[in-house]
Amino acid sequence: MRFSNMFIPTLRDVPADAESVSHILMLRAGYVRQLASGLYIYLPLGWRVMNRINKIIREEMDAIGAQEVSMPVLHPAEIWQQTGRWDAIGDEMFRLKDRGGRDMCLGMTHEEIMTWLASKEIRSYRDLPQIWYQIQTKLRDEARPKSGILRTREFIMKDSYSFDVSEEALETNYQLHADAYHRIYERCGLRFFMVESDPGMMGGAVSHEFMAPSPAGEDEVAICKGCGYSANVELALSAPSKNNPVDWQTEEVHTPEKRTVQEVSNFLKLPPSYFLKSILLITDSGPVLALVRGDQELHEKKLARVIGSHRPAQKVEVKGILGVEAGFIGPMGQKIRTIADESLRDGVYVSGANKPHYHMKGIRAGRDFQAEWHDIHVAKEGDFCVKCGQSLHVERVIEIGNIFKLGTKYSMPLKAVFLDESGQERPIVMGSYGIGPARIAAAAIEQNNDKDGMIWPDSISPFDVEILPLNIKDPKTMQAADTIYKDLTDKGFEVLMDDRDERAGVKFKDADLLGIPIQIIIGEKNLKEGLIEIKKRRTKEAVRVKVEEAVETYIAGRNK
Repeated sequence: MRFSNMFIPTLRDVPADAESVSHILMLRAGYVRQLASGLYIYLPLGWRVMNRINKIIREEMDAIGAQEVSMPVLHPAEIWQQTGRWDAIGDEMFRLKDRGGRDMCLGMTHEEIMTWLASKEIRSYRDLPQIWYQIQTKLRDEARPKSGILRTREFIMKDSYSFDVSEEALETNYQLHADAYHRIYERCGLRFFMVESDPGMMGGAVSHEFMAPSPAGEDEVAICKGCGYSANVELALSAPSKNNPVDWQTEEVHTPEKRTVQEVSNFLKLPPSYFLKSILLITDSGPVLALVRGDQELHEKKLARVIGSHRPAQKVEVKGILGVEAGFIGPMGQKIRTIADESLRDGVYVSGANKPHYHMKGIRAGRDFQAEWHDIHVAKEGDFCVKCGQSLHVERVIEIGNIFKLGTKYSMPLKAVFLDESGQERPIVMGSYGIGPARIAAAAIEQNNDKDGMIWPDSISPFDVEILPLNIKDPKTMQAADTIYKDLTDKGFEVLMDDRDERAGVKFKDADLLGIPIQIIIGEKNLKEGLIEIKKRRTKEAVRVKVEEAVETYIAGRNK
């Protein structure tokens, strides 16, 4: 492909509203343009990257026996109503009515539709297992679209679904997908982790996420380099550092107008880790008191798995339920359900004294309060692994894929059943597996860039090589460029030739910005010696070779 025939609208200046590196570079290099908040147009270079990623995904999905289908984006509401997600999902679902007044939605995922198809077509255990997949447009009304193509309202997703006779058979398909995902991300040139995760609105008992390390990520994972334990911080278990032993006697301490842990910590000259935070929450079944250590934060999602949906109590509710002002609550003598973090099982603590302007020193679990014990704190850098005791590292990441064991969550309400070998009717056991191709592209840029632009991994670059004839008015330069271009394309390589009548400096800057892995530079000075230059975008290393050896040298370099 010749540069002069392509639409590549590069920008010299950084767009004012772009924040992440991938967003900035994709705009500057002419890969995408923004139509509206969370809506992006993929320009020719950007779409070539997406197609290369999707080709890798298709190859690996086909290799595990998955069959590609295509599902509608527009869904009738009644299928979502049967699973309960029509009401459970909030404003992020795009809803509309057709001309007949029928409720419809735009698909943000396809569990319901895939399961509906299975319910109509699968009859016997002989029809199983099945894996169906698609690469399809999804729509989600994100409250805060950001970071370019990382968080959008319309996006392309590969989603696949497995249908099995049992949980044991599901485990096989789950592992097949996990292995396929590892190969996909490795082929796309990404650094990534597979971590335990929260199934969230998808439901099911087990799920994992694939995360690419990046400062632009909106998630965090806790990783133990000792035993390999890794999990999203929404799920990660950890043990905070232990306090030095103290032998305090129980005593009330006057703490006038000191309500927060930090205020009381400064007043008593004690580290926050010696304090116990009491947080009153309101649930559908009544008030709940949550207890965490003073240097830890309460994890809302972890707690929600224990007590369900909840909200913080208002000040007037605290006074009405516990009979004390917020800021002076303690767990002693409370008659309501109490959930305590595991870190509080041992040690002696300071808490509110259930008395205005007083705190209690010397509080011990078991003696001064009873509680249900759960890990409900946010794992953080420096906490310890609960499996091997080594220190945890917390890293920001981009979610690039997820896998879920759905079980019978969708097959039961949608009556997707089969007859087993004894003729008994049983629900199909399902799994769901998603990959975001755009997230792969963005993560690749986040992990591979320098001050001059992006540096694409070979496998997903829009072109394999870029030829830069520095003076297109020189016949010898263009003859060499055309010869190399033809030889490379004849061998099946995707080649971009910058045939614009531009200064060499402009071509070099654009080539570095576009990030194509190899540059073949043809200049008059080298040609006088019968040489051209082959330069690696990543390392800036360059070698001079004879014109007739250019293609063989390029191929040899790719195969290293």
